[in-house]
Amino acid sequence: MKVIAVILYFLPLVLFSQTSKPNIVFLLVDDVGWGDFGCYGATFNETPNIDKLSKQGMLFTNGYAASTVCSPSRAAILAGKYPAKLHLTDWIGGHNYAYAKLAVPDWNKQLAHKEKLLPEVLKEQGYSTAFFGKWHLMPTNNQNFNEHYPTNHGFNINVGGREWGQPKGRGKYFSPFDMPNLDNGKKNDFLTDKLTNAAITYLDTVSKKDPFLLYFSYYTIHGPVMAPKATVKKYKKKSNTFVNTKNEYVSATRAAMVERLDVSVGKILNKLNTLGIADNTIVILTGDNGGNYDATTNSLRGYKGYAYEGGVREPLLVKWTNNIVPGSRSNVPIMGIDFYPTILDMVGVTNYNAKEIDGESFLPILTGAKSKLKRKSLFWHYPHYHRTKPYGSIVNNNWKLLEFFEDGKLELYNLAIDPNETTNLANTNVAKVRKLKKKLEKWRVSVGAQMMHKNPNYNAAKANLRVK
Repeated sequence: MKVIAVILYFLPLVLFSQTSKPNIVFLLVDDVGWGDFGCYGATFNETPNIDKLSKQGMLFTNGYAASTVCSPSRAAILAGKYPAKLHLTDWIGGHNYAYAKLAVPDWNKQLAHKEKLLPEVLKEQGYSTAFFGKWHLMPTNNQNFNEHYPTNHGFNINVGGREWGQPKGRGKYFSPFDMPNLDNGKKNDFLTDKLTNAAITYLDTVSKKDPFLLYFSYYTIHGPVMAPKATVKKYKKKSNTFVNTKNEYVSATRAAMVERLDVSVGKILNKLNTLGIADNTIVILTGDNGGNYDATTNSLRGYKGYAYEGGVREPLLVKWTNNIVPGSRSNVPIMGIDFYPTILDMVGVTNYNAKEIDGESFLPILTGAKSKLKRKSLFWHYPHYHRTKPYGSIVNNNWKLLEFFEDGKLELYNLAIDPNETTNLANTNVAKVRKLKKKLEKWRVSVGAQMMHKNPNYNAAKANLRVK
């Protein structure tokens, strides 16, 4: 009887796939911590729409960004490849520590046109592709600047995407915005709301035409920390009586930014319902790196820019009516590189060069067909200086090894029993360290990772001074 019930539940997938390709709404949040949403433990921030979304599909407890900073993570999502393989390993344009012990390699500060990105593949399949929000995947002040807007990488429409990693218009998060194809609106208009309205207008125009990819890459929650006064006032009042038992990040203005994000998600989901296309639309929500503050990670160690879990563990929610059991949960490790093959798998695209892709489709996890992936390991490579010193890492069957390049220091953690990375086991489990280090080294060779070298300008006295 149970088998019959499962078959009946997933029967609409077969019927739907014969009549209509599913639409895709991909929601990418900037600088969101693993503990920023109610469904991931937040009690100060209020996210009723995102929490509702988590109950309509699958919530992942081990969703990972491909980097601790934004540009590499964003490139990995669109290309389905590790940042190390793309040689795009830092935020564009990165820090310049001229006197550091190691020299940073000559890395790519733009997405190479040779990469066939997810929107380009979908476009070939008849999809309308639209980009809204933060791009940050193009060079700054270079002669080929104009060749790398979203519309040069597979998107039919670009609203707001340029070289900026954060709002830098005259009003920052408020009007005037000074962003491509986004009117400046009127005084006190808020960027998250303005982009949401533009996305909804797009849905109105495209919903009865071709299948679509709506790629909404929010500027929020990245700084500058700004939000509408009325919403900030609400959280200031809440903070006066809030009992912070979980060491949450309590900021009235940032919480207001999170609320406007949540309102945006709610508006988009409501529009899909109003248009009658919600059941045939895949909705994915995740982030590009950890939150920008320590207490945003729901107790995980580190945050944005750090090598630890708080820098890369991300919220990940996926909704696809009739295909994913509502309220389901998974602890399978998923990384940003996996969205490319998964989405193509979802829409039935097989004619792409899967051998070049580093990601693995997790559609079988979503549908319940499988409980784990073939892959055993995930990797990170960060040959740069930021909040952390340069490092590489591997997660393999709940074991995590960190290798810091300056001095070769190794750290080993058992994430199954120590997810907060409090106890370094490198000295007590030498065999595991040796095994994982060998895997990490082999992987670096396989993807052509750029390595660091001794810096001829190294000056210990000046090494910690940031040079821009």
